[in-house]
Amino acid sequence: METILGLDLPTWWFLVVGGLFSGYAILDGFDLGAGALHLFFNKEESRRIVLNAVGPVWDGNEVWIVIGGGALFAGFPLVYASVFSAFYIPFMLFLVMLIFRAISIEFRSKEPMHWWRQLWDINYCISSIMIAFLLGLVLGNVIQGIPIDQNGDFTGSWLAFINPYACIVAVTTVALFMMHGAIYLTMKTENRLYAKLTILVKNTTIFFVICYAVTTLATLLYATHLSEDFKQHPQLFSIPLVAILSVANITRQITKRKYRFAFISSSVTVSLLLILIAIGLYPNIVISTVSPAYNLTVYKAASSAKSLKIMLLFAVIGVPLVVTYTTFVFWTFRGKVKLDEHSY
Repeated sequence: METILGLDLPTWWFLVVGGLFSGYAILDGFDLGAGALHLFFNKEESRRIVLNAVGPVWDGNEVWIVIGGGALFAGFPLVYASVFSAFYIPFMLFLVMLIFRAISIEFRSKEPMHWWRQLWDINYCISSIMIAFLLGLVLGNVIQGIPIDQNGDFTGSWLAFINPYACIVAVTTVALFMMHGAIYLTMKTENRLYAKLTILVKNTTIFFVICYAVTTLATLLYATHLSEDFKQHPQLFSIPLVAILSVANITRQITKRKYRFAFISSSVTVSLLLILIAIGLYPNIVISTVSPAYNLTVYKAASSAKSLKIMLLFAVIGVPLVVTYTTFVFWTFRGKVKLDEHSY
């Protein structure tokens, strides 16, 4: 099999897809977290400020999941078909919540009535929480495996995705994004709102650390297959160690009120947690609970070598362009939020 820098094409594509979804989790994670915290702010001005903190970037952040989904379809069409068939209901709910979140942001400022703005504030908060929860729910099921047969067809109940372990991962995802979003908002606000956010940052960090500990324990008990590669390659234990240190650094930087460094650490934490999952799953992408023979691996589910090679070339060109665009947007709208006549 043809290799590039010592890695075969299916593995390279596995890394590309993982990198794109990691980018989405980091970028859309903080504005989903900000949305989840929205109702904690009581004053109209405060809600407008936190809304405008994510207003210029939220739609650009969602580009990453669109590209990630396209990359998954292009590189691993069988995985795309199996996963979307298995989680049809969660993904449909996910799309509905994305729509409600978008129209909540856009419609809120169109009318001045209090009931109108309160309605969209509630929709914005609930949809942000539900998006994060549904992403975590799907991730939790992928970690522990889903019932698929030899053809990759889903054979379980349509409610099979609602199970204790997946719900634990889902709640942890919400907690992670809330912490991530609260840290981001401290960098965009000042005065009384900033003071309130410093308290929210501490509370959401405590919430995440508790959820993280519970999820780690649950994973060791109910997803033991994730630890196999770590047992065979002890050097990989450096990654969970760095993840723990990254979480510890978040609390350290928060205590020092150095929120920019705390945000960097929370971004690294998001990435490392997904890397840990990727290492635990590889070479599998989807684990079958029916039989290990039905697992969808990077080799079994990949497109042809020629297709992967051509698409990898497009990825090498396209991904840096997306990164450049994202960097430009964040640089353009850097600094504290100031409300004006063009604000939400």
